[in-house]
Amino acid sequence: MNLTYPQAIITGFVQGITELFPISSLGHAVLVPAWIGGSWKTFTTDPDSAYLSITVALHFASALALFWVFRFRWIHLISGGLQVLAKRPSVGGSVFWRIVIGTIPVAALGFIFEKPLRTLFSKPLASACFLTINGIILIVAERASRKAKSEATEELENIEIARRVSVPVAISIGFAQALALFSGISRFGITMSAGLFRGLSHRAASDFAFLLALPVILGASIVKLPELFTPENADLAGPLLAGSIVSFISTYASVTFLIRYFKSRTLYPFAIYCLILGIVSVIRFI
Repeated sequence: MNLTYPQAIITGFVQGITELFPISSLGHAVLVPAWIGGSWKTFTTDPDSAYLSITVALHFASALALFWVFRFRWIHLISGGLQVLAKRPSVGGSVFWRIVIGTIPVAALGFIFEKPLRTLFSKPLASACFLTINGIILIVAERASRKAKSEATEELENIEIARRVSVPVAISIGFAQALALFSGISRFGITMSAGLFRGLSHRAASDFAFLLALPVILGASIVKLPELFTPENADLAGPLLAGSIVSFISTYASVTFLIRYFKSRTLYPFAIYCLILGIVSVIRFI
């Protein structure tokens, strides 16, 4: 695959911005090349293209940025999780194991359906349809939410998550997150929507969605990274590094923005964006 530095930088920027915005990074990874056309179009249509592996590798940079933003939170949660194993329960430990439980469905389904989903990945019309559906899901979740309020402290968010997200609820949110395996459905958006349906406040729902995203993003990128370390992909090293740096920076910026945004705002602007881009793309690629 011939990946230029400008292409890698643009791809990294799009990946970083869209990964945690509820607008589907995978959907944009399909639609952006399709809209640009030319040599970009072959990224998703060429069966021998390494583009899917490249986008997943860029997820690794996004995972690093996401961890860095929540690094102290994760240290606290992991410590709490280990304390639970030592029969010293805590709120942080409860949240940690809810995250583990919520990760299992998407990990299992992603492993089972990887090949058919890889085929679907290359179809811009399918991505456009799912992006439109993603917009509808965000609107429905907002209208169904209870408009609950939470205080702006991590400990109180942990308490709200531990209280409202039982083990069955964590499993159901995990299955909801699995819908993001379809390009066009946002992982963050569907997870936050599921949290809103379960009565979480916007801040706590977004908080749990951020936490639940990290294991999946990191795990998927680690699984796919070895595919890039082959002799035939040696020329990709430079552009991939450049794209990863841009992805890290843009992910960090988007996460820090969204943390503040969801203190008091809704999913409606993102839903409208998905509906407009999705419908226009359906018309374009039908």
